[in-house]
Amino acid sequence: MILQDTLLNLDQKDNKLLLIVEGNIGAGKSTFLRLIGKFLQAQLVYEPHTRWQNINGENLLDHFYKDTQRWAYTFQSYAFLTRVIEQREHARINTKPLQVLERSVYSDRYIFAKNAHELGFMSTLEWNLYKEWFSWFIDNYAQSPSAFIYLQTDPEVCYRRLIKRNRLEENGVGLEYIKQLHEKHEQWLVHKEFVSPSIAKTPVLVLECNEDFEESIKLQEGHVQSIANFLFERFNLAPSQSLLNSPTTQSFIKSSF
Repeated sequence: MILQDTLLNLDQKDNKLLLIVEGNIGAGKSTFLRLIGKFLQAQLVYEPHTRWQNINGENLLDHFYKDTQRWAYTFQSYAFLTRVIEQREHARINTKPLQVLERSVYSDRYIFAKNAHELGFMSTLEWNLYKEWFSWFIDNYAQSPSAFIYLQTDPEVCYRRLIKRNRLEENGVGLEYIKQLHEKHEQWLVHKEFVSPSIAKTPVLVLECNEDFEESIKLQEGHVQSIANFLFERFNLAPSQSLLNSPTTQSFIKSSF
């Protein structure tokens, strides 16, 4: 029933901006979404980890990491489905000018599924099936992103953060895998290689995130200033449209407005 309701409402037009935060494992995406929520009027949609970790008591994410070849196609298909469901369920109740997602179906396609096929974890048949239904769904139903925000972070930095946070399912993730994912993020979001023309034209704000911004107000304000500049230049969004959360935010958003 949830999937049916989602499909029935996917083609409804929404004039709110859809921003997507992309980045490698350990780049700081969840922390960055909390930062956006602190300063800007935005609805935040986090990755649906809990759905992946408990499907009638089974942990699909754990299955994927422990036996990637067996579960790659299954996991990537379910990741796509749950991202669409999460985005649409939140969109129905969104009263804010922005909706911000942690990752997207596009990073599933251009980063993780593609990498799984190249590593031999997804067969050519599975990869072709995935691309076929992905393209059909995106072309006919999915809301197009307004822009991507890419948290560009060195693989070594991501790996250190991954070790530090110590998530059970990620224990087997190595530096080489992080480097492969970094390469694909760069190909897609920086060089616009091997992607469909429609996504290649989507604006991308690249933020260098090697420094830990979680505890640094100065870095946080710098990132929010960059987002404000980007939104103003690309979409002419100004504070009069209730973009900013408070007068405090207004005080350091200077050059754009």
